Amino acid sequence: MDTYDQIRAKIKTLSEAERQVNSWKKRNKKVVFTNGCFDLIHLGHLSYLMEAKALGDYLVIGINSNASVARLKGTERPVKDQESRVTLMASMQFVDLVVLFDQDTPIELIEKMLPDILVKGGDWLPDQIVGSELVLEHGGAVLSLPFLEGFSTTNFINKIKKENPDH
Repeated sequence: MDTYDQIRAKIKTLSEAERQVNSWKKRNKKVVFTNGCFDLIHLGHLSYLMEAKALGDYLVIGINSNASVARLKGTERPVKDQESRVTLMASMQFVDLVVLFDQDTPIELIEKMLPDILVKGGDWLPDQIVGSELVLEHGGAVLSLPFLEGFSTTNFINKIKKENPDH
């Protein structure tokens, strides 16, 4: 299998992701889940995702579809299409599985996979994280990982617009 096929193999449908996560859990492996738009990857994302992976054996990423990002962030987003975003995320060596979702929240993914650890970046309090009650009820943990100051996709986009007002 070439590198591109290895990357593509990490991208799953919800039913495929559910089967894979159940297989890992049957082998007593710890599954960490997080989600986001991951529109323009920056150092803040990388830091947070590497820390998330260190918490368990497998890191699962839920990525908002194009339609979901547009509803949440506005019609000018996403900057990158969903195929680019899921492929880029799957190319990272510390990411084990990527699943795209079209809803505004990843609650359906969380219900199906019931991760051992649910994480978001430090701009979220644990009780604000979608799915936190469900994960806690099933004996899991919910964590808000430290936020790396100075890194924000929205701020990055605004900086580009300011420096290129005619585009």
